[in-house]
Amino acid sequence: MDTALRHRVNAARVAIRGQMDFFLQQRGKVASEWKADETRVTFADFAISEKILQELGRSFPEDQYLSEESGLMDEVVPLQSRYAWILDPIDGTNNYALGMSACAISLALLKQGQPVYGLVFDGSTGELVEGGQGQPLLVNGKKVRLEERSFDPRTSIVGLHFPLPPGRAEALAPLLEHYRVRSLGSAALHLAYVALGRIDGSLDERVRLWDIAASHALLEAAGRGIEYLSDPPFPAREFRLEGPCIRYVAGSRPFLAAMQNWLG
Repeated sequence: MDTALRHRVNAARVAIRGQMDFFLQQRGKVASEWKADETRVTFADFAISEKILQELGRSFPEDQYLSEESGLMDEVVPLQSRYAWILDPIDGTNNYALGMSACAISLALLKQGQPVYGLVFDGSTGELVEGGQGQPLLVNGKKVRLEERSFDPRTSIVGLHFPLPPGRAEALAPLLEHYRVRSLGSAALHLAYVALGRIDGSLDERVRLWDIAASHALLEAAGRGIEYLSDPPFPAREFRLEGPCIRYVAGSRPFLAAMQNWLG
């Protein structure tokens, strides 16, 4: 890891750890409202976003800082800096507002538009999962070793986001009828768990850049695959809150092979 990246990764760890207690204390207690795009937001989203990005900005003023809660609803921001940070201060805000544990802080570092490092704080386990391209996958600072396994109806778990697009349930009938399916309400956690080998794969067709940028880097660290069903979002050239959703399948090689058979 070169010096510029190492300094940024260390600063990101400190910034996220500084918000963990606040994140956990406010879960289920903070008031929420609905945004124009029909997603929920809380005061904690704005507070965590402001504090993390301000702290990083003091150390790296030349970088760009972008967040789901930036307030730039109809603005397109070109990614012009060598390094850009993309933050989802609370992924799984619906769960968070209701006091449910499946929620996360998701922070990605992009270099020339490509995710090179990701950090995901898992609010359900208290774990900080991190890693990136050419870097090890870490949980609370310890390396994770993964073993490939078969995609087996008896033991395999798959993450899905509901509601599914029209007609998708029919194509996925073999999966829905025979496999153990979970919908956590957090794309960042679905993909982090794929990277960790806790679930075999994930399919989502309703995510945005901030939902998956950090976990994309985790998948690269883990050697897990991700295939985009729409235009690939990376390298990212711009940041916008409105626009088409990103669609992907991600997981182990056996899972991706099965999805290829079902989805074509």
